[in-house]
Amino acid sequence: MSKVLIEAHNVGKQYGQDIILEHVNTTVHEGEFITLVGASGCGKSTFLKMILGIDQPSSGKLLLNGESMPEEPGSDRGIVFQQYSVFPHMTVLDNVIAAKGFQKASLTGYLFGKDKREAKQAATDILTQVGLSHALDRYPHELSGGMKQRLAIAQAIICKPRILLLDEPFGALDPGIRADMHALILDLWKKHKLTIFMVTHDLKEGFYLGTRLWVFDKLRHDPQAPNAYGASITYDLPVGETHDQLYQQIDDRIRPKPAPIHAFTDTMETTP
Repeated sequence: MSKVLIEAHNVGKQYGQDIILEHVNTTVHEGEFITLVGASGCGKSTFLKMILGIDQPSSGKLLLNGESMPEEPGSDRGIVFQQYSVFPHMTVLDNVIAAKGFQKASLTGYLFGKDKREAKQAATDILTQVGLSHALDRYPHELSGGMKQRLAIAQAIICKPRILLLDEPFGALDPGIRADMHALILDLWKKHKLTIFMVTHDLKEGFYLGTRLWVFDKLRHDPQAPNAYGASITYDLPVGETHDQLYQQIDDRIRPKPAPIHAFTDTMETTP
């Protein structure tokens, strides 16, 4: 068994009077691939932010290697968002070199001499791994959505993180491109021995990609005070061992509910 990497002990998160998460308890070992699903607003991205270090628990303990999670991002934790965080004025290659420069505490991301040569070689290597070796000199506006996401992944991977955080990275991509990205991220996970946390709204994607699926949901609900209780991990499932009935139950819980038909009828009747 690989060693324990992350532990959550009764973790809660509250913003003002709104309780987002409560009583989150879990343990993650090195090399696991955790997918997080749940209805919008149930704390999935908040949990990722706490692992990244840009947000802290309001209660409980979140540990990395047995110590409190650092209260700032570090090169050991990379993140990829659905919205691409690339520099539009830089080429693909320079974008990835800059990511390496920021890791070395350069305010501008610029490197010089030996550092720059080594970063250029490392960037070229990682861009080849993500399938962008043919686009080194292109600018972000010349890339497709899938290519931009490959670039964002390369920026995260070049810093050699132990933990990769993916916040709905493929939600805006067409199904065919998403399938290619699935193959890419599984390959990088194995090649770089990463521990991955990925938020997704696609339950099939969650079961296909991960080794464990976490379902975030509220165990308690008060109609008079909808924000009085937070979400927690209600299911922690090994991928591939879920019965159809449970799969459907989870899917029904997290799928956005369509507006009632009468709402559209009322709108039509009142429209001049």
